[in-house]
Amino acid sequence: MSANAILQVTNALHSRLATALTRSTVPGSVFVGPLDDADASDAALILFLYRIVPNANLRNREHRVMTNLTPLTVQEYRNSLPLDLYFLVTVGTKPGTSEETLLKALGFAMQDLQADPELTGAAVAHETVHISLEPLTTDEASRIWALFPTANYRTSIAYLASPVWIDPPTPPPAPAPVVSDQLLSGQRLAEVAL
Repeated sequence: MSANAILQVTNALHSRLATALTRSTVPGSVFVGPLDDADASDAALILFLYRIVPNANLRNREHRVMTNLTPLTVQEYRNSLPLDLYFLVTVGTKPGTSEETLLKALGFAMQDLQADPELTGAAVAHETVHISLEPLTTDEASRIWALFPTANYRTSIAYLASPVWIDPPTPPPAPAPVVSDQLLSGQRLAEVAL
């Protein structure tokens, strides 16, 4: 993916939550941003990216991407940055709506993400980003909510989106074509070296 990878994954996850919200028939929208933002007041669900860390398992690996060329080839990026994105999904504070109704929306969102836990297609540059429920301890949840001292605590769950690759701005140069293929050994190798 490009430098837009974080935005692309956030938008794809937002779209999935909006679809689940429509299925739930709970009125409102999905807001992307801080929990105490004034624009979040009409949202049924709030999506907040609260943590970005390098993926420890993929840090020293190359990123391989299928190209659109014919025949299909694999392009290898050696200096890509693999990331893990941590999102908080919170029930909103829609005026005139009890939290019970918003919990229904949250349940539909969780059901949708559990049934199909991968973001794929053009929205994420034809890569696969796995979404998994991330357990939060009471301390972790408290630290996140401490960032928003003016917001009242509401039911929240966390999700991990991984891997999210940020590739170098230019693809690696194509390797030189093989023009000669020889296997030399023993005496013949010594003659060629001279």
